[in-house]
Amino acid sequence: MRHRPPPPMPGIAPHIPAEIYRQAQREGRPIVVVHTTVPAPRSARTYLMPLAVGMAGALGAMGTIAAALALFQFAVHTAALVAGAIGPIGIGSGITLRLARK
Repeated sequence: MRHRPPPPMPGIAPHIPAEIYRQAQREGRPIVVVHTTVPAPRSARTYLMPLAVGMAGALGAMGTIAAALALFQFAVHTAALVAGAIGPIGIGSGITLRLARK
């Protein structure tokens, strides 16, 4: 059976079978590994897509927090307005509770 070398992987030296290495050592031949391919530079899309997704998530979270704070502020102002309009609340025999000051 004929032995075929595995395909080269980027960043890893190609594999030299043990029998060829031993034969080269016995005969005194040098073993030279030549890399003919240069890794391709990364495109801008490689960096822009995760950055865009992260920024969209951050803006969405900030918008959600801003909306929650605005809703909370509106609820507090509404409660203060209602409490001011009602005035003191009387319970039974002369015990009064004032909800808000004028």
